[in-house]
Amino acid sequence: MIDWDRVRELRQEIGLEAFEEVIDLFLEEVEAGLEAIRDDMSTVERAERLHFLAGCALNLGFIVFAELCQSVERGLCGAHAEEIRACYDRSRAEFLADIGKAMAA
Repeated sequence: MIDWDRVRELRQEIGLEAFEEVIDLFLEEVEAGLEAIRDDMSTVERAERLHFLAGCALNLGFIVFAELCQSVERGLCGAHAEEIRACYDRSRAEFLADIGKAMAA
């Protein structure tokens, strides 16, 4: 679910202190973005929000979540809002559980 090479690359690029800030900001922005996703919103608005979420997710290595957002954005799959949130929740749980291990590697 997580591209740990991307996570390590980002940490190396920006340093530990900025990396921790990026994680906090990412979690805040994505969770706020997910709250705004609804099944009954316009196709254009939903695509814009999903595009934003996918971009954020790719920056921090949430590859499975990003791929789902991109697929829904492009109309390749019809995941409902709760499925998108569930995918994010699983990705977030894996990220938070394994970040220490991944950074030590």
